Amino acid sequence: MEYNSKKMISQVFYRKWRPQTLAEVVGQEQVTQTLLNALRSGRIAHAYLFCGPRGTGKTSTGRILAKAINCLNNGQGEPCNTCSLCQSITEGRALDVIEIDAASNRRIDEIRDLREKVNYAPNQARFKVYIIDEVHMLTNEASNALLKTLEEPPPHVIFVLATTETHKVLPTIISRCQHFDFRRLSQADIVSKLTLISQAEDIKIEPEALRLIARSATGSLRDAENILQQLTTYYGSEISLKQVQALLGITGDERAKELIRYLIEGDIAAAVTTVHNVNSDGLDLRQFNRGLVEYLRALLLVKTASEETLDLTPEEIAELKDLAAKANLTQILRAVKLFGQLELGLDHHSTLPLELALVDSILTSDEEKESHKTQTEPILHQPAKAATTPVEPPSSEIKPAEAELTAESVATPEPATFTPPQPGNEIKELKSNWKGVTAQAPEDTKRTSAIAILRSAGVKPVAFENDTVTLAFKYPYHKEKIEEAENQKIVEKILSHYLGRSLKIRCIYQPEDNHLVREAQKLGAQIIDKEA
Repeated sequence: MEYNSKKMISQVFYRKWRPQTLAEVVGQEQVTQTLLNALRSGRIAHAYLFCGPRGTGKTSTGRILAKAINCLNNGQGEPCNTCSLCQSITEGRALDVIEIDAASNRRIDEIRDLREKVNYAPNQARFKVYIIDEVHMLTNEASNALLKTLEEPPPHVIFVLATTETHKVLPTIISRCQHFDFRRLSQADIVSKLTLISQAEDIKIEPEALRLIARSATGSLRDAENILQQLTTYYGSEISLKQVQALLGITGDERAKELIRYLIEGDIAAAVTTVHNVNSDGLDLRQFNRGLVEYLRALLLVKTASEETLDLTPEEIAELKDLAAKANLTQILRAVKLFGQLELGLDHHSTLPLELALVDSILTSDEEKESHKTQTEPILHQPAKAATTPVEPPSSEIKPAEAELTAESVATPEPATFTPPQPGNEIKELKSNWKGVTAQAPEDTKRTSAIAILRSAGVKPVAFENDTVTLAFKYPYHKEKIEEAENQKIVEKILSHYLGRSLKIRCIYQPEDNHLVREAQKLGAQIIDKEA
């Protein structure tokens, strides 16, 4: 069987739909307009440096530039794409347009060979054009050898250097090139190009599905075109949103939004359960976390009245506004930082980093709320008791120490009184009135992280023996925090205050879900205690 290799290559979307004129380059108007002006005026530089993320059109623009300056029908503007030279460059047959991948040709020997060949005159074209991709991958020796050629280039040679990491290119090379920055493409630009391709290829795909592809491509048109190609290969010419979600490993039931709602509401148990379900369903945790960060960013922009920068529907904006009204800016900012910096490590199936970020976000939020509440609560002074006997006026001769004590006793309200439980009923009382324990805590403990942990759903008293209260923790993070010396003293003070005598505490880890135990053990944790 014979294969038409040309036909097979043309079926690859990113090659088949590669721009052939500067006007067709998507989203880089600041670059293409400048190059077009240079072509029209005949002011062509001998070396260009195209910098920017992958898939944004750097090498495609280099090829268009090579065609434009060598076009047999024009030569001062856009290429005609019909003359023999334009067609040979488009098809990769032109001997005078040389593309070099610096990642695989990075040694000094390859650059020395290039230096020798640049001196030869072009075969057919007016200019020989060298397009060197990923130029930052050249060794130092090779970069210095290339620099020599850039310093004194032959008049018939033009260099186009492309890189995704400008900071790794020698400053001396940068200084000898015209520098152009290619930016990440907007979602709107990518959707527009994908729509054009879909119409031309007779692909029926939902607009929301195209938007999801654009978001997943993170500004790279080539990545977006490859995703569309993969979808058509797998599903055919009719593609739904659910199929795109399935291919990209993105949950279709909006569990990222669900998780953020739990985060804002402070429901640790529901949030951790959601993470567990996402993992159990086999979803890519890194992709899920990217969805979380994207939604948190949108929430941050809505909270700061910057929603006009979001590429979302009015219904989605309204949903974000409703959620933003329930959260404070500090809480959202904290969550964005935690999840934005999250590293899931090499194990894509470990949910522990996500769980720790969740707990940290919620606990920090609880602490801030409690601190704010304590600072803004009005001080209620108790009314003075009626005197049954005349009170003698104080003597005018009061010593300074006595005056200070008297003033302090007058200003301090009497503390609320409560009756400690009877001996033998301590654990029953603690279990039935755990909220009362924290509500009646001493004032100097109410601004601490320790009391915020005691108020969470993952802590409960389980035993009382020999003046020691055993506390069970659903999350190891809580247990570790309370076992810190300062926090342990605070908790013992709170419990001692409530029960009316000096107490100690003992902390145990008592998870409700063996999934957490398994994941912790994978990371090297050991079970040191277990409540029967």
